[in-house]
Parts: sequence; C-alpha cells; structure tokens
Amino acid sequence: MYRPQGVLSSMVTSFDAKGHLDETGIRRNVDFQAKAGIKSIVMLGGTGWTREACDDLRTFAEANRLPVACAFRCQDLFDNRHPNYVGDVGIGVNPKLAARLKAADLVLAIGPRLGEMTTSAYTLLEAPHPKQSLVHVHAGIEELGRVYQADLMIASGMPEIAAALRAVKVDSSAWADTPAQARAEYEAWQDEPAIYQRGCTPALNLWQVVQTLKRLLPADAILTNGAGNFATWANRFWPYAGLRTLLSTTSGSMGYGVPAAVSAAIVQPQRTVVCFAGDGDFLMNGQELATAAQHGAAPVVIVFDNGMYGTIRMHQEREYPSRVLGTELANPDFAKYGEAFGGFGARVERTAEFEPAMRAALEHARTNRRPAVVHLKVDPQAITPNATLDAIRASTAKR
Repeated sequence: MYRPQGVLSSMVTSFDAKGHLDETGIRRNVDFQAKAGIKSIVMLGGTGWTREACDDLRTFAEANRLPVACAFRCQDLFDNRHPNYVGDVGIGVNPKLAARLKAADLVLAIGPRLGEMTTSAYTLLEAPHPKQSLVHVHAGIEELGRVYQADLMIASGMPEIAAALRAVKVDSSAWADTPAQARAEYEAWQDEPAIYQRGCTPALNLWQVVQTLKRLLPADAILTNGAGNFATWANRFWPYAGLRTLLSTTSGSMGYGVPAAVSAAIVQPQRTVVCFAGDGDFLMNGQELATAAQHGAAPVVIVFDNGMYGTIRMHQEREYPSRVLGTELANPDFAKYGEAFGGFGARVERTAEFEPAMRAALEHARTNRRPAVVHLKVDPQAITPNATLDAIRASTAKR
C-alpha cells in the first residue's frame, strides 16, 4: 500500500468520543437494584478513573453505607484506610471477603473486567447467570455480557458513571452495620500472616518489612511492582491511600515495576517512589536505573531475592512436587548493582537490618537524586503469606 511520506509526520486532530449516559435512568435503575440488595457490595476496577470520579464514588458508598472492594491491583481506587474499604479481590483473596461476595444479594461491579482474577477463577459468581443480582459497568461495550449476563449492564466511562451515582441514595438502615463488620474482617486479614504463625521463622520477616515501611513512608508514596509472588506482600499489607499510589500490572508482566518507578520519579520528583521487585522480575528491566540516574530520578527499589522464579516454582511444586525445572537463579549482588549506577546499595539478611538500610536508602535518594537498591535475602520457604514451599509440596503429596 502506498502512503505519502508526509502523512507519517503530519499533525492530526483526534476526538475523544464519550458514551452518552441517561443519568435519570441510571439513578432509577441502580436505586431499584440497591433497594433489593440487603447484602450489597461494590467492586471497583478498570481504567479511566480520575480523582473526581474516585471522590464521587466514595460519596456514593458513604451515603448508602456500602462496603467497597477493589479488583486485582486496583487498590488505589479507594483509600484503603477508609472505614468502607474491605479488601481486594484477586490473588490470595481474603476467604471472608470471598464468602461475602458469594453470599451477596447485589454486586455493583464498577469498572473491572469480570475475568479469572476478579472472580477467583469464576467461582465467586456463577456464569453465565450469577445467583447475585449483578450491575456491571464497563467502558468497553464488548466486555459487557462476555462472561456474565448482568441484571443491569452499563457502557460508561468511570467519571460519567461516578457522577451519576453520586446522587443515588437509598434507605440503607437494613444493612447499616455491614461495612463495619466487613472492615473488621479486612483488618484481621492484615495481621501477621499464616506462615509465620505456623512455625516458619526466617531471619527476615517480610510482614515486618511492610510494617516498617508503614512507619517510614508518607501516605502519598507511590508504590510500583511487576509480577510475581513477592508482590503479594505489598498488595495485601500496604494501605494504598488513593489514585495513582499503586502502579502495577494486572496482566502478569514481569519487569514492569522498575520502569514504572523511574517514570513516576521523573514525573513526580517531589513524591517518594518505592518499587517492589522480585529477583527474576528485577533482572528483566533493572538496567532502567541508568535512565533514573541520567534524569536525576530517585526511586528506591526493594529487591526480594529468593534465588528463583518463585511463582513458577510454586506451581511446579503444586503440580509436580520435587520435580522442578529451570526456576533457580544465580543472582548478582543487587546492592552493588545499584551502586554501579551511581546510586545507593544495601544488603539485608535479617529483620533488624531493614529499617536502618531503608532509612539510608530514602535519605540518599532524596539528597543525591539518585536511585537506591535495597537487596533483601529472602528465605525461599516464604513463598506466599499463607503457605511455605514445604507445605505446598506436602499437600500435593496427599492428593
């Protein structure tokens, strides 16, 4: 096909076509659905959110006393410290939150794709017709009805639907205590996880690492992560404060965290930016520290080094116990790697060593405008917050 060369560099005008919403109809329909849902829950997710849209949705949830969950790695859509926030629906979902979704009269899914991650492999909602009443809002009309035939399907951008919902208010006296009950279950889920309560006592406690970060980082810190089991420690235990405090991937893209952190540190130089990266994950794009150094960006990268591709190893142990292949890693000294870019590097092997190392990393990054790397030597047994590798292997052997 012939195309004139000038077309490639010509300026064009584009138009952002937004779907039209009948706000009166939306309010009437959602109002009708909500009145029928004594056990209602909101699930937020997807893209296209703005701060105003998040504020409008918060107003809607507060006015109607609704518990709010967020889809996989979308926790920044609703302040995790808010009394109506009840957890995230993704990998390792709180069993009590999963039970609430299964038992709900009404699920308001605003923005997320209702795929494998947000439905726990299609077990929280029955396909194609859930037992729960379902309102599904998504910006792409092709997603509506793809898996689930919702009672009400709305094609809308998030700012438009959130603005319409802001004015919806129903008599919520019948479920007034529900948010507090669900919130209590969420807070209990934030306690020290099962593996440490069952005798796993590594020198470096990853739950304590996150508790230390809660003391050291400002509430508006931006956290990024790529893909891997290491990310569950931040995604489950860190309280994301609002929109764009989480930069992550829902598609399992390894290596996303470092370039995301570098970008955030360039665009928001006044903000604290921390990247969670696994060892295999970091080695995908760790060279982007050169970009950070070149532009005076100062992200702090925490590398979880357990010497393997942990997620793949976990699946191998579950399906083929003791028959693992190609998941072990021979890693460099990540602290020295950070120093090689003119940045800061520290190696941490014990829990007590983490706080001083992290304080030094934050101070060096802030003062010198250079990246920092904190290299955590992680016990391979701490593969998830809920199970060790030995426990996974043993449970498979009993099948």
